[in-house]
Amino acid sequence: MTLCFEQGPIRPPSEAASLLLRLTRNCTWNKCVFCPTYKGQTFSRRSLGEIKKDIDTVKEMIRLIREYSLDNGFSGAINRKVLEYFYTGGNYNMFHVAMWLHDGAKTVFFQDANSLIMKTADLIEILKYLKEQLPTVERVTSYARSDTLLRKSVDELAQLGQAGLSRIHVGMESGSDEVLKFMDKGVTSQQHVDAGKRVKEAGISLCEYVLLGLGGEQWSQEHALSTAQALNAINPDFIRFRSLAVTEEMPLYQKVLSGEFKVQDDAGVTLGQKMFIERLEGIQSSVISDHSLNLLEEVKGKLPEDKPAMLGVLDRFLELPPKEKQIFILGKRLGMFHRLSDLHDTEQYRQVEQMFNRLDEGQYAEVIAYLKGQLIC
Repeated sequence: MTLCFEQGPIRPPSEAASLLLRLTRNCTWNKCVFCPTYKGQTFSRRSLGEIKKDIDTVKEMIRLIREYSLDNGFSGAINRKVLEYFYTGGNYNMFHVAMWLHDGAKTVFFQDANSLIMKTADLIEILKYLKEQLPTVERVTSYARSDTLLRKSVDELAQLGQAGLSRIHVGMESGSDEVLKFMDKGVTSQQHVDAGKRVKEAGISLCEYVLLGLGGEQWSQEHALSTAQALNAINPDFIRFRSLAVTEEMPLYQKVLSGEFKVQDDAGVTLGQKMFIERLEGIQSSVISDHSLNLLEEVKGKLPEDKPAMLGVLDRFLELPPKEKQIFILGKRLGMFHRLSDLHDTEQYRQVEQMFNRLDEGQYAEVIAYLKGQLIC
């Protein structure tokens, strides 16, 4: 019989090396107009028995993977030969576990979008069972909605932290009530702030996500300033940038077609990002830009000391001549540029410029929108 366990569709990029365990299916809210991920899917909780069985399956997979390594003279090590064997074996779960072992088998991510909706006692039982069966685990993280976090007391969250929950990822997206309402996020800015403070008080690491461009042309300044204000009140451990790209699968697409929402171009989004970072004050968060959809992935650092450097990157882009801006944007969306300094790579620049020169204004906009849409995950 083929061993397998259930996994959901997404995880944060920062959890690329983590074992993915599915505690719940889909999203409890599932109404955000900018998110296509779980549309048409019904939320459900998995039982403790199902989850424990998956942990047992992972444990058995580890035994079999180690056994294969020993039998083939690799002394239990998970090297390239072992990974190749399980990659070509056709069992994605086995390969995922082999990769996890290769990366140290230290981190676990609880899927899907809002696993903290489960009862605190059940989550504690899962965390304890996980640590008992997979003792190499050092860090466990999960997504959570702010309104869900507010259903748990500081003491409950602290108990989860003591049981092994290390970090909570929260999609703040915006601190603007206008933007949150338009996007049907289902929470207010104050709820975001209260939930974030509660996680911090409980001693759990907190990562807040900001969705660049979510204010569109209408609320660009409001989005930047209100989001900075909310995060200043929370002082999360991490602030992570994501970028808006609108595709046909999103309810937001219809609002774009009707003219209710006007998508910002990359230069406008960058100006808003600058306003946002300028207003971050009195916090010690790490700012991270770890998604390929972000135009300027080099905008990252530790606050407050790296704030001037982050603003410097944004200013360098904003000060580029119009054509240079467009060439950099095209090169970044094609995956040929990664940093502003790549504009000085003569050969790469020549190739991107040739493609740029073949596009008229309308074609350029269509190509950029298409390329951005391919990077959504």
